[in-house]
Amino acid sequence: MRLMKPTIWMVASCALGSLLAPLAQAQNEQVARMEAAGSSPGRPLEDKARDAARKPIPTVQFLGIETGDTVIDVIAAGGWFTEVLSAAVGPSGKVLAQNPDFFVSQPNFAATEKARHDRLGNVQAVHGELAAAGIVAQADAAVTALNLHDVYGQGGEAAAVAFAKGVYDALKPGAVFGVIDHVGIEGQNNAQLHRIQIAQARDVLTKAGFRIEAEADILENPGDDHTKPVFQLAGRTDQFLIRARKP
Repeated sequence: MRLMKPTIWMVASCALGSLLAPLAQAQNEQVARMEAAGSSPGRPLEDKARDAARKPIPTVQFLGIETGDTVIDVIAAGGWFTEVLSAAVGPSGKVLAQNPDFFVSQPNFAATEKARHDRLGNVQAVHGELAAAGIVAQADAAVTALNLHDVYGQGGEAAAVAFAKGVYDALKPGAVFGVIDHVGIEGQNNAQLHRIQIAQARDVLTKAGFRIEAEADILENPGDDHTKPVFQLAGRTDQFLIRARKP
């Protein structure tokens, strides 16, 4: 019986398989960890109710956030994404939950924030601006969800670019910045509706130094009436998701 000699293709396929297997295992472990955290009895019911629309696992996978990463939740507010990121990076990773002074000064905010962070165990609160906290080139990724529209609507493009530049400076070279926001339509008063055009978001990111790498449609909702304020749509708005990268 004649034995076949291994071809270059066969050798390459085996080598590729040996490289992909650990990656697949790591992704499976991350998904299992996120599913367990998402259904944890300690997690607020109102947060769990938002999962169906916000799709935490596909969003984290699209952004490429990995176990062990240091990730910034930029304007973390109530902490829905903080909790998602905490599970995504696992005990070996860290989440920096950043909030501006406006949120920090709200009644009961400090106690609620501390209780959540104590329960999660891998979250560090950052109050005030990232630059003031001395976070420079430290993070593997950052996410801001449903915030850019307010920065842009209240301060214009210049304020939004300065905001994105602050995130840029806090990230390591090659790190990712994920931006999620309510879709706004040209010609509307998007500031009043708490929306932003995706073209405006792209311009803000590129002017801050980021490179737009990809966009995903996983948070789209064709049933959104874009002429309505987002608060009338019970968390079911049409949203864009941008993955930008610091060169």
